[in-house]
Amino acid sequence: MTTGSVPKRRVPVVEGHAALTAWARAHAEDPAAAAALPRPTRAMAVRFALEELATRVPGNSVEVRVPPFGVAQCIPGPRHTRGTPPNVVETDPVTWLSLATGLTRWNDAVASGAVRASGVRADVSAHLPLIRP
Repeated sequence: MTTGSVPKRRVPVVEGHAALTAWARAHAEDPAAAAALPRPTRAMAVRFALEELATRVPGNSVEVRVPPFGVAQCIPGPRHTRGTPPNVVETDPVTWLSLATGLTRWNDAVASGAVRASGVRADVSAHLPLIRP
């Protein structure tokens, strides 16, 4: 894939958006209810949000990792070809979904340690939230 090309989606947009919206509504009412959603729904929500970010800001200079569900490359700029990329964002699924839906602010997540962002391009806050439920 060349820098700037749009990645191929694996999660159907309608189903992914529905999973992300369902998670956001459940989490806004009661975080325990969101955690109780079926694992496939939570996984689809995470993967859809990663794909949505990569589609909106295609590139290969930042890697966003949300173990155990997925990873995406985004943001135009210098491409890495081996090893760990110089610009990495890593977080857990709940924090990622909270950022993607606007329930948590980037600066708060970074300050709390819930998001680990390294590299000069790793701040993806300008591209969040992805949806507002």
